[in-house]
Amino acid sequence: MDTLRNMKVFVEVADAGSFTAAANQLGTTTGNVSRSISELESHLRTRLLNRTTRRIALTEAGERYLQRCYAITASVAEAEAEASNAHAKPVGTLRVHAMSSLGQNYVVPAAAAYQERYPAVTVDLTLSQNVPDLLEEGYDVALRVAPGALPDSAYVSRRLGTFYSILCASPKYLEIHGMPQTVDELSNHTCLQVAVPLFPADRWHLEGASEAREFVLPDERFRVNVPDAMAIAVLEGMGIGALPTFTVRSLLRAGLLKRVLPAYQLETLNVFAVYASRQYLDAKIKTWIEFLRDWTDGSLDTDDLTIEATSHN
Repeated sequence: MDTLRNMKVFVEVADAGSFTAAANQLGTTTGNVSRSISELESHLRTRLLNRTTRRIALTEAGERYLQRCYAITASVAEAEAEASNAHAKPVGTLRVHAMSSLGQNYVVPAAAAYQERYPAVTVDLTLSQNVPDLLEEGYDVALRVAPGALPDSAYVSRRLGTFYSILCASPKYLEIHGMPQTVDELSNHTCLQVAVPLFPADRWHLEGASEAREFVLPDERFRVNVPDAMAIAVLEGMGIGALPTFTVRSLLRAGLLKRVLPAYQLETLNVFAVYASRQYLDAKIKTWIEFLRDWTDGSLDTDDLTIEATSHN
């Protein structure tokens, strides 16, 4: 029995939803498809599909086996593609999802540089604060942010780098209200919070070289769910805000914002590239992830130097 061939037939039947549709996709007969499934079930001594005259449905064992078949057939396809040099040239549309601020400050300039190297690739970038389902929504790669490792899933993730947030205020605000010198003095100021699931809504976890402090925010006067919008609020002198380094680097360099309590930063976050594990990587996805890893490392290093230089001004 050709187990691998029968696995591929089983995957096609499960995806197509019928023996006839699978046979058409595979260029064979319905009888051959039926025999492949029967051979596989006999070999496994397990029913994989429940059949009626009108439809088929996966059994519980079939569902589990299908996930294994996806991984196995994808690995075989990837090995065959590499051996035959298939999909060697990055071409086509690359669909990417990222959180708004990360996308604007990193992914857009990275895409511009990537397309200079690979002009046959079109980048279709979606920015939003939600976490998409890659397969359901058709994305090739999603950029995710997390304080530690990502939860286990059917997807593959690759860590690209890290970043953190810092406290900032406008010169106008500081001229009126003064620069706080300690964490406790923040209680005398208007503190603004970016409302994202990564952080508690009512406090800042501040990490220093020798200590970590939890600061509970006073009464809130303004909240927003996008860091770039919070940066505008801070620029307008509305208060002190915690903002990602990639959002404020140019504003600090231009002197439009000042760092508050430079001895502290908020929790470090990891940036991951996430892509579907059931499909082997074609050239545009593989080269994009590799390019983005190098780009992000370099950009984050530049951020660190900028933040360090401006913190002492």
